[in-house]
Amino acid sequence: MTDRYFAPAKINLGLSVLGVRADGYHDLHSIMVPLSVGDALSLAPAASLSLRVEGAELPTDERNLVYRAARAYLAAAGVGAGLEVVLHKNLPLASGLGGGSSDAATTLLALAELYPADVDLPALALQLGADVPFFLLRGAALAQGVGERLTPLKVPETSLVLVNPGVEVSARDAYTWLDEAGGFTEPLEVGAILAALEQRADVPYLNALQPEVVARHPAIIRALHALSDVGLRSPLMSGSGSTCFALAQTDVEAQAAAERLSETHPGWWVAACHTL
Repeated sequence: MTDRYFAPAKINLGLSVLGVRADGYHDLHSIMVPLSVGDALSLAPAASLSLRVEGAELPTDERNLVYRAARAYLAAAGVGAGLEVVLHKNLPLASGLGGGSSDAATTLLALAELYPADVDLPALALQLGADVPFFLLRGAALAQGVGERLTPLKVPETSLVLVNPGVEVSARDAYTWLDEAGGFTEPLEVGAILAALEQRADVPYLNALQPEVVARHPAIIRALHALSDVGLRSPLMSGSGSTCFALAQTDVEAQAAAERLSETHPGWWVAACHTL
C-alpha cells in the first residue's frame, strides 16, 4: 500500500541576519510560514530503501535529503525493513522555498506514522539541515539561532503570489555575499509585521540577504517589480532566493495576478497560494 504526503513550501515573512556566530553559522531572526503549495511524497514499505524523483533531475542516493532522512529514521527506529519513496518535485530548485528541507521533514513524519518508535524527530531533523525542524511543526514560527530555536506563531492567513524567474541561488553564496558586505540587520519587528498582515496593510519586513543577491541577479529585481506592477503589495525575496512573493487581499486577487504574470512572463514559475 502506498501513502501520499504533502510537503509544503515556506516563505520567510522577513529574514534578519544578526551576525556570524563563533561556529561560523549565522544568527537569524525570521518569521517562517508554510504554504498551500509544495512537493509530494509517495511512500510504501519495501525490502530495501529506494528513491525515485519525478519532475526534476536530482540524485536518488545519500546526496538527497529525502534518502538521508529515511535512512536516518529507519536506523534510529531499529527498523529492519526498507522503504520505496517517490518524490514528486513541484517546486523549483534552489529557490528559497525550503523544498528539500520540507521533503526531508515530511519523510520523517511519514515514517513516524508507518514505523512508530521512540525517536527524537527534532534532533534527527537538525542533523539533516537547519530548516528541517521547522517543517516538523506544520505551522508558522519565529525562527532564531541558526533556525533551530522555534517559537510557534499565530500568523493571519494571507493570500500571496510566488514568482521564480528561473535563477538558482546557493544559500552558501548568499550568506558569503552578506558577510563580505557586512550587511547585518536588527531583529524583525514581529508585532508590527503581524499587525500589518492582520490589517492587510503594507508589511514592515526586510530580507537581509536580498540586497547582495539582487545585485548579482537582475532577474530577481524584475520579479519584484513585476509583482508590484500587477497590484500586489509588500514584495520581498524569500530566504536566499530566487523566489519572490507579494501579498494579495484575497485568494481570488492572488489567482488573477498569477494568471497575468504567467501570461507576461511565460518562462517564470508562478503560483498563487496562501499561508497555512
